[in-house]
Amino acid sequence: MIHIRNALLDLLFPKICNGCQGVLGAKEQIICTPCRHEIPLAGFHKTKADTLKKIFYGRVAIQEATALLVFQKKGITQSLLHNLKYKKQEEISPFLGHWLGAELSEIKAYNTIDAVVGVPLHKNKEKTRGYNQVTGFGRAIAGALGVDYLEDVLVKVSKTDSQVFKSRLKRIQEHHKFTLANKAKIANKHILLVDDIVTTGATLESCATQLQQAENIKISIATMAISL
Repeated sequence: MIHIRNALLDLLFPKICNGCQGVLGAKEQIICTPCRHEIPLAGFHKTKADTLKKIFYGRVAIQEATALLVFQKKGITQSLLHNLKYKKQEEISPFLGHWLGAELSEIKAYNTIDAVVGVPLHKNKEKTRGYNQVTGFGRAIAGALGVDYLEDVLVKVSKTDSQVFKSRLKRIQEHHKFTLANKAKIANKHILLVDDIVTTGATLESCATQLQQAENIKISIATMAISL
């Protein structure tokens, strides 16, 4: 009976691909198989390229840095992130986290991670959106690595406007205010700091600077996407 009901729901309200807007197949999730093959991958953890890590040279010490996807205007990645942040499609976050987490779990450098920390939203913005778009991503990666996802370490103490229409220079100059809530919890640990997209690295740098107040901490970074 349940299978019949689900079949009827899929017929009346078909699940749509977040890339091409076509109807998803029975075993497809979030994006269809052709879009998954076409989506531009960053995958620095596989290629060992330091493309993302270079952004932080001379700014903050980073052990490892990777991104799953490459952000391109009007591309599949942009559609995914837009729907995640502004169309209430929260399920995109863990989908990308499971994807990246499965890959990181097979890489020795990321098996030294002790905990995952997500870039926090200001409480007012999270209340308005209904969720932090990074949480599902971070939790899925933490699960794949067999470590904890810590939500009580970083706190956003000032609200900033949307980054979407800001110039690259403006993003660099904007002051992101975060605070470290619990130094002892991350002392002597290798922390994987996660976010949705990295452009200038300003937000991740601010968060990493706060995390570095903890004793003997190591920081690596993983994001859903990178804007090159």
